[in-house]
Amino acid sequence: MKFSLAALVVVLALAHGSQAAQSPEVEKLAQYFQDLSAQLTSTTQELVQKIQSETFIEDGKAQLQQIQAQLAPLADNMQAQLKPLAENMQAQLKPLVDNIQAQMEDLFRKLMDQTKSLGQ
Repeated sequence: MKFSLAALVVVLALAHGSQAAQSPEVEKLAQYFQDLSAQLTSTTQELVQKIQSETFIEDGKAQLQQIQAQLAPLADNMQAQLKPLAENMQAQLKPLVDNIQAQMEDLFRKLMDQTKSLGQ
């Protein structure tokens, strides 16, 4: 029994010694895996954010298309109602505009005549 305990102590001492010699390599390997894990986590979070923002943009586009589809009939209806009104206003304003234009042409003609008489 004492012999097996002594052998066990020797085996444990040798195992501990060999682990101590491999410790820097194990620490480097552990650090590598920790860095790899951190990089994987960071990349995964960035991808999730990108996907969420693209989904948000696509949802926004879909909602805008729905709103546009809802407003198109309203715009057509308003245009149909405003067209006669615009034509009526144009018909009422045309004589006034023509009158003002005629007066401005007459005034311009008088101004030109006066300028010619001053130049002679």
